[in-house]
Amino acid sequence: MTASPAPATAASSSPSGRLVSLDVFRGLTMALMVIVNNPGNWDTVYWPLLHAEWHGWTPTDLVFPFFLFIVGVSITLSRKSASAAAIAQRAAVIFAIGLFLNAYPEFELATLRIPGVLQRIAVCYLVAALLFNATRRSPRQPVVVAALAAALLVGYWLVMTLVPAPGGIAGDLSPEGNVGAWIDRALMDGHLWKPRWDPEGLLSTVPAVATALLGILAGLWLGSHRDAAGKVRGLLIAGAAGIVLGYAWNAAFPINKSLWTSSYVLLTAGLAAWLLAACYWLIDVRQSRGWTLPFVILGSNAIALFVLSSVIGSSLAATRVTGANGQATSLGSFLYTSLFVPLGPPKVASLLYAFAHLAVLFVILAWMYRRRLFLRV
Repeated sequence: MTASPAPATAASSSPSGRLVSLDVFRGLTMALMVIVNNPGNWDTVYWPLLHAEWHGWTPTDLVFPFFLFIVGVSITLSRKSASAAAIAQRAAVIFAIGLFLNAYPEFELATLRIPGVLQRIAVCYLVAALLFNATRRSPRQPVVVAALAAALLVGYWLVMTLVPAPGGIAGDLSPEGNVGAWIDRALMDGHLWKPRWDPEGLLSTVPAVATALLGILAGLWLGSHRDAAGKVRGLLIAGAAGIVLGYAWNAAFPINKSLWTSSYVLLTAGLAAWLLAACYWLIDVRQSRGWTLPFVILGSNAIALFVLSSVIGSSLAATRVTGANGQATSLGSFLYTSLFVPLGPPKVASLLYAFAHLAVLFVILAWMYRRRLFLRV
């Protein structure tokens, strides 16, 4: 934890190179993450706040790729290149935090889940940042980055549809039958989210790197010398292209968050480009900033928010108390039943519990923001 100058609250880039519209975009994404990860009851949740069962997507399926896209944009905002050692160190710390959160609070190392959200972010950041630095001096950097992203997406598609898992068939995209799940079982058996597959597996991290690279392209575009209207127009056009191509590819390689399919990458990157364009136009160009501070608070301390949300949620689930019926229950379930169930229909009560979780986190993050405390890794 470090004390550092607070990000600017004006609708412009801060002296440190932070783009306020990007902090707001990140804050919006993190707020949705907290809400979808912490319902009062998983059996009573409005469908937009649930992941798609397999193929297809819901608004919830936008959270993770949006964050990786933001990671890519953020890489371009640094005014001086980080060394490979510094990049590797930061990635290692993020990966280690992810492992800690997977272990907390039981710390059963024999069954510790190795993949995870922060672990994937760490790997994507490592690869994308190193590639960005390696191409930084090239006048054709955007073309090179785009070509690398395209190669990753096409290569992943070919492997997933043409290479069968041992004993399986080519093109099997079921949770357990796809070749990526076989690789995960071969290398991390007993350390996966499910017994035979994991949504943050090794092979599907390859197209996730492409998501970060597409974010780099957006960041390079925003950092160019074009006028504001041209930047917004470019993001909107690129976003539309991603959405159209994503849906076109969907026919051959279905949109799927757990497999992080190539069609999913293009669709979500396109939608992220649209939202980034909207934030940039409203905040950095039109200077509509009266509503932004809460999201700046959440977005400028995203790692702290992620860690606190996970620790609080796990602690509420692990702490046992005696319920009104005399039976042992989790503290989270007790609070939900006692305080929120009486407030309305089941889905409303479940959503109010999630908002309460976000409100508690916001109070903590606002206190940290006022004291210029930011978790930097």
